[in-house]
Amino acid sequence: MVTGTLEKLEKMEQSNLFAPGFFTSKLSEAIGWCRKFSIFGFPMVTACCGMEYMSVACSHYDLDRFGAGFPRFSPRQADVLFVVGTISHKMAPVMRRVYDQMTDPKWVLAFGVCTCTGGFYNNYATVQGIDTIVPVDLYIPGCPPRPEAVMDGIIKLQAKIQAQGIRSTRVE
Repeated sequence: MVTGTLEKLEKMEQSNLFAPGFFTSKLSEAIGWCRKFSIFGFPMVTACCGMEYMSVACSHYDLDRFGAGFPRFSPRQADVLFVVGTISHKMAPVMRRVYDQMTDPKWVLAFGVCTCTGGFYNNYATVQGIDTIVPVDLYIPGCPPRPEAVMDGIIKLQAKIQAQGIRSTRVE
């Protein structure tokens, strides 16, 4: 049903249905702008970076102004997966399952150096970067990353979301 709707929207956009001067922007740009300010994140918090993630979500830094303040705790309602902290090999299949349950378009944000590269946990039990399991759209390194870096990352993710427009261009 969603695919058919997207195809209809693209056909409307390509046709002369919208008279010049009346509709000044492309439909895909408008949809990209709307998605940019409605980020529904699924926080997958597994380690100490979770404390810093919670501080970013508080009123002092106010993620609501970016449209990303209200977390979803069901992957089917989320479009951004916030992976926060160390991922062990036992946890990797669970993270992949959560990612697979999310609807398209979806994005992944790696929060903290342990999530990005494994950090100082260079051993048999820790995944050395979650990009070996799921495609990552944005890396926010740090141990833990400062709230300002997280907000900068959210702004960069918003730009990426807006540029994609109607369809996600991810190739897996």
